[in-house]
Amino acid sequence: MSRKIVALSRDMQDDYNYNEAIKTLRTNIQFCGSNIRTIMFTSALPDEGKSDVAFAAAQSMAQIGKKVLLIDADIRKSVLVSRYQLEDEVYGLSQYLSGQKHIDEIIYDTNMDNLSVVFAGPYSPNPAELLEEELFVQLLGYAKQNFDYIIVDTPPMANLIDGAIVARNCDGAVMVVESGAISYRLEQKVKGQLEKSGCRILGVVLNKVDIHNESYYGKYAKYGKYGKYGGKYGKYGARYERYEQQKSSEA
Repeated sequence: MSRKIVALSRDMQDDYNYNEAIKTLRTNIQFCGSNIRTIMFTSALPDEGKSDVAFAAAQSMAQIGKKVLLIDADIRKSVLVSRYQLEDEVYGLSQYLSGQKHIDEIIYDTNMDNLSVVFAGPYSPNPAELLEEELFVQLLGYAKQNFDYIIVDTPPMANLIDGAIVARNCDGAVMVVESGAISYRLEQKVKGQLEKSGCRILGVVLNKVDIHNESYYGKYAKYGKYGKYGGKYGKYGARYERYEQQKSSEA
């Protein structure tokens, strides 16, 4: 099947340590089992770096020959089109879920080998209702038949129900947490929502860690430098933890 191709372009510094950190995330996802194929990335609040991490994970999977579909399910406030400098108009998820477009019209191949994308589409005033449509389940079913992994970027979950709706149809979830900015209580709220949905929590990405801070340097420096939400590199670090490793400390 021939799809339209879009060119994703972004001025990003190539950082070896950051790429190694993303490879660690990729490897841990693979070790979760062959049945974990539809994976959502979420956060508690906006600007924690969720979308960047989701895209990097999808790209890293594609680089090892896996066919990957990245779905931007943030119909309320998507950043993918502007962040990756798309010049052409594209159709998206909101148009498919509202019956305006067919599946084949919203899946785009990219200039990156093995990576395809479903963009969020135009803003919708009722995103939660759209995501509850059977069409979303059909999209994920179609994706499982044609791709090795489906990465779903969802809206923040602290104050919106969208992510919990998506979680019901995913095999696992990765939580992205901004270091030092989000309260334990808020993260527990998001964790509880995911658990109630029946979605397995695969792990946590601790993002925007200041590796030059004396208290963090030795602990986090090896995990890579990761930029602010806008994508600058060099000042911050990221670390990934398997969720299972955290359970004993919470008991």
